[in-house]
Amino acid sequence: MKGEKQRKRPRLSYQRRKSLYGYCFISLWLIGTLLFFLIPLGKSIAYSFSKVSIKPGRIDMDWVGLDNYSYAINKDPQYTDLLEETLIETLWKTPLILIFSLFIAVVLNQKFRGRALARAVFFLPVIIATGPVYEIISGDIKSTGNTGAAQFSTMFRTDIVGDLMRDLGFYGMSERMTSFIATVADNVFGIVWSSGIQILLFLAALQNIPPSAREAAQIEGATAWEYFWKITFPCVSPFILANLIFTVIDSFTNPMNRVMRRIMLFQTEEMNYGLSSAMTWLYFGIVLIAIGAAAAIINRFIYYEFDS
Repeated sequence: MKGEKQRKRPRLSYQRRKSLYGYCFISLWLIGTLLFFLIPLGKSIAYSFSKVSIKPGRIDMDWVGLDNYSYAINKDPQYTDLLEETLIETLWKTPLILIFSLFIAVVLNQKFRGRALARAVFFLPVIIATGPVYEIISGDIKSTGNTGAAQFSTMFRTDIVGDLMRDLGFYGMSERMTSFIATVADNVFGIVWSSGIQILLFLAALQNIPPSAREAAQIEGATAWEYFWKITFPCVSPFILANLIFTVIDSFTNPMNRVMRRIMLFQTEEMNYGLSSAMTWLYFGIVLIAIGAAAAIINRFIYYEFDS
């Protein structure tokens, strides 16, 4: 009888047990995603179409349709201007970050004394890249409310290039070009601060290039410039797309982003959760469109090994 019971009891196959172990491993993540991401995400969508009132022990929502979206676009005095400002800043800053990151990665991939220290210095902002730290170093007195930030930030002034151009007499350029160069010069610190992850990804791509490729290029008589464009650049091009997407998202979600601050103003100070949710979803849609357009353009120039 005991043997018959054992034969009737179904046994899980090895593949089935592996699947169950996998589901058990990610079960906490699935629960956390449901409770702390999907449910708040759905509530945020509902808030954006409602007038939210905080009452003792409950939250009341009155359906207002697209009124919050209409107010954000047509009536808010700063939201659309801040959106335009953020888009323009991301448009010119993203290529500079990618170019700078690739350049530094190529340099750090060479063999020289102190290479480990140099890599650590460029990766250091990633470790301490918090809003308050950046505000203190950059001297954002309005956001910190600390006059000591201005004194500390004098060590990190980045408008030296602009001052040098004025001293050299470069006044014949157009006002727009002069303003652009001055803006880039004043944001050199921010560009370097935002390039740590991108440098790391480019370094990983460069280290995957086999040494035999350089040896073959040297045998063929290729110059360093030709080696970069014919071998290095095609090998790292997939990482250009990854870094592009990361840079755009990082720029749009930066704690110093004025659009994010505008949204948080309505959420934390004015307690207008409906309007802040509508602004957030508008902003999210613009971010998706920007990433999709940039990826569609860059993807045409990316080389994959499986391409024919």
